[in-house]
Amino acid sequence: MAARHEHHPEHLWHYSEDPGITRFVPHVPATNPDQPPMVWAIDEVHAPLLWFPRDCPRITFWSDDGSPADRLGPTTASRVHAMEPGWVGRMRACRLFVYRFAVDGFRPWPDADGYWVADEERAALDVAPVGDLFELHRQRGVELRVLDDLRPLRDAVIESGYRFSMTRMRNISPAPGGGSGTG
Repeated sequence: MAARHEHHPEHLWHYSEDPGITRFVPHVPATNPDQPPMVWAIDEVHAPLLWFPRDCPRITFWSDDGSPADRLGPTTASRVHAMEPGWVGRMRACRLFVYRFAVDGFRPWPDADGYWVADEERAALDVAPVGDLFELHRQRGVELRVLDDLRPLRDAVIESGYRFSMTRMRNISPAPGGGSGTG
C-alpha cells in the first residue's frame, strides 16, 4: 500500500536494543540493498510497529479512522498486532530503547507509513528504556495476538483493505507440514 504521511510530527523515534548509539550514520538496509544510505526514524503514530525484538516476525494492521479493525476477527482495537508464540519469551526479556530525534533534516519516506529518512548523520536528543512491551501494547490499546501460524493472517490482511506492515516475515516458523511458505 502507498504510504501516508498526513501530519507533521513534533519528534521522530528510533527503537533499538542497543542503548549506547551515539551517532546515527546513513546506512543501506540489509533487507533492501537497492536503497541509498539513510538514517531511519518513525513517527509516534506508527511507532507501535517497532515494539518488538528486532528480528521478531510480525503482522500489524490498523483502521485509518480509529474504528475497530474488526474485519479480521472480533476486536475493539483500531490497531492489531500478531506474532508467533515462539517469540513471547524473547519479547518479555527484550530490553528495548527509544531514541528521540528532532524532525529537522528528516523527510517522509514515501514507501512506508510513518517512516522518515535523513541523508546525513543525525544525533538523538535523548534515549530512554521502553519498558514492558506487552504493557506498552495494552496502554496504547493495541490488540496483540499470538498465532501459531502467521500465514493465514498475512493473506487476509493483504486482501482486507487495512493499512498494514509485515516485518521480518523471513523469520516465521516453518509452515505446518514442513514447507517454508514464507512467500
